[in-house]
Amino acid sequence: MKSISLTRPIIEDEMVEAVTTALKNEYFLRGKSVELFEEEFAKYIGVKYAIAVNSGTSALYLSLLALGIGEGDKVLTTPATFIATANAIVYTGAEPFFVDITLDTYNIDTVKIKEKLEEDNGAIKAVIPVHLYGYPCDMGEIYKIAREYDIKIVEDACQAHGAIYKGKKVGAFGDTAAFSFYSTKNMVVAGDGGMVITDEKEIADKISSLRDVGRDKDIQGVHKYIGYTSRMNTINAAFGRVQLKYLDAWNQKRGEIARRYMEELEDIGDIILPPEQSSQYISVWHLFVIRTKHRDELKKFLDKKGIQCGIHYQLPIHLQPPYLKMGYHEGMLPESEKWAKEVLSIPMHPELTDDEIEYVAFCIREFFKNKKRKGKWM
Repeated sequence: MKSISLTRPIIEDEMVEAVTTALKNEYFLRGKSVELFEEEFAKYIGVKYAIAVNSGTSALYLSLLALGIGEGDKVLTTPATFIATANAIVYTGAEPFFVDITLDTYNIDTVKIKEKLEEDNGAIKAVIPVHLYGYPCDMGEIYKIAREYDIKIVEDACQAHGAIYKGKKVGAFGDTAAFSFYSTKNMVVAGDGGMVITDEKEIADKISSLRDVGRDKDIQGVHKYIGYTSRMNTINAAFGRVQLKYLDAWNQKRGEIARRYMEELEDIGDIILPPEQSSQYISVWHLFVIRTKHRDELKKFLDKKGIQCGIHYQLPIHLQPPYLKMGYHEGMLPESEKWAKEVLSIPMHPELTDDEIEYVAFCIREFFKNKKRKGKWM
């Protein structure tokens, strides 16, 4: 039986050699590779500053702190994402204020953002749009709304390394943006890691200090803030520098795989395919996610066929146990709740072969064909 993994990080000799060189020649922390990785990542996105941290969660949290978000504030975000997005808000003492998604993109609904702000009494201080699955949010409209209501933007680009909105890479629209290099992302650092990017020197300097125990970079022994130990180590940065060199090629390959899936699956009426790319919205296909009312049955069938699938995500954040205790409940955000019941991620990584793509598509077609022939669903 075939065995096809959902994701697969790429590890090659060049990456191992970079790690070995850094290990032998640099400090474990604050080595030259970290500084170079920051410079190269900032240039890649097209911003002035990048600050390497230990995770995407830290990138979000430190961004909010640097922007002055804290107790008594509210931050708009989507419940249709990984829980860390909302957790970062809670860490600051602020309250996440969830906005439903649109089912055509799975991203935050900009109309509902404006509705929330119109109802607000001034407590909403920021918005965190999430470029879910690597598909860009409507950053033009979000930027326009944020400026009209004087709120900050922290882009959650943790799944969207290299995605493009209207000719510009995502991450370059917000006051800050957060990226993750977790082991399933489009590029990784051989461990946990993250990056904050910004065009504002004052914000960059504050985040650089906060991630390094509040250290004042100019005065020895002085700590300007109650900071955190949230640095990226030199080994992770050395690995990430090599991965960054190949990111665009890998993303292009993901796009080719996505097009193959679209062609193979377009005639199946019982599934909804992901939003297609356009010249204005260029996804990096972090995940290839289909929707079907028969999600759980299909997943079991594919598991038996040796095809690893995932559910991203099983529960919208507002229905997770800690958030239910905050007063959220089922029925509050119907589009996100529908999304969570139907989404299924099928294998997507640059090393998928044509045969594997065809096999996955064949098995999905076989599932629906069998069920229709029997006149019932499993």
